[in-house]
Amino acid sequence: MKGIEQIVREHPFFQGLDEAFCDLVCTCARNVRFDSGEYLLHEGGLADTLYLIRHGRVALEIAVPGRSAVRFQTLGDDELVGISWLVPPYRWAYDARAIELTRAIVMDAGCLRNKCESDHDLGYEVIKRLMPILVGRLQATRMQILDVYGAPG
Repeated sequence: MKGIEQIVREHPFFQGLDEAFCDLVCTCARNVRFDSGEYLLHEGGLADTLYLIRHGRVALEIAVPGRSAVRFQTLGDDELVGISWLVPPYRWAYDARAIELTRAIVMDAGCLRNKCESDHDLGYEVIKRLMPILVGRLQATRMQILDVYGAPG
């Protein structure tokens, strides 16, 4: 059975991270599981965690007044849920709900922020790893908008 340190080191987000940095971030981590339908986070709530999905699928949803929630992205194995932990005011901008049994590593965001603030080299490594994810999600959202509203004419 793998220990949490090995699981974190093998997750694509932290893969190849300097051994000392990995030791630091592992002190912020623990295993969690969510049953289908269970929420990982809610829009407007305190962004105090980062989830490294090990297995399962999670829907990112936004509330639409007068309608049911709208799913704008589905994340799966080896992806991240909850990037708002890094940017003040540290509030979730959406809901995240497991759509099947999901196992993840949850990172305490306050712990992780403190480690990044104390060691700027670690902070830079984390930012470099988060930026492509943020840009990819922005691009995916842009494509959805084009899909819904069509290309400008």
